[in-house]
Amino acid sequence: MQIVLATSNPNKVKEIASLLPENLQILSLKDIGHETEIPEDHDNLEDNSLQKAMTIWQEYKFNCMAEDSGLFVEALDGEPGVYSARYAGPQKIDADNIQKVLKNLENQTNRKAYFKTVFTLIIDGVAHQFTGIFNGQITKEPKGEGGFGYDPIFEFRPNTTLAQISLEEKKKISHRSIALKQLIEFVHQL
Repeated sequence: MQIVLATSNPNKVKEIASLLPENLQILSLKDIGHETEIPEDHDNLEDNSLQKAMTIWQEYKFNCMAEDSGLFVEALDGEPGVYSARYAGPQKIDADNIQKVLKNLENQTNRKAYFKTVFTLIIDGVAHQFTGIFNGQITKEPKGEGGFGYDPIFEFRPNTTLAQISLEEKKKISHRSIALKQLIEFVHQL
């Protein structure tokens, strides 16, 4: 089965495609000739994910899936949340976003945080949603060279950030893998 992944982020395409079984072939927006950015103008992950998937379904009638993720920091009242990719500005630079989170947490002892992902899968025009949550805390400085986004400051076990582990290990435990496991189980039942 071919499914269009409604994202222009090549890191997400790579990570998500690596998590799916071989019988699910991921097509990118580029593969179907979609070159404009899909809006994400809602204040929650569920509606943003649905909006992206519905845009592709309505325009192309391809089975598709979309994902929206965010980092939610308890001491920052859930920020950056739905604005995670553009927390430090519309340029969407990971290092700038990380520095803003660290600066905003400078005097905080509570560093609890979680990643949340919501996938929307549209099959034959019907939408289904799957959610994954991954708990951890924010470090005081970036650690590790791997991953992307906030991975260098997200500590999920003592002294280990997501940027310090392999993609293979991350695929087994991340918020995306939690949600995708639900999605894959659902697809197997079709």
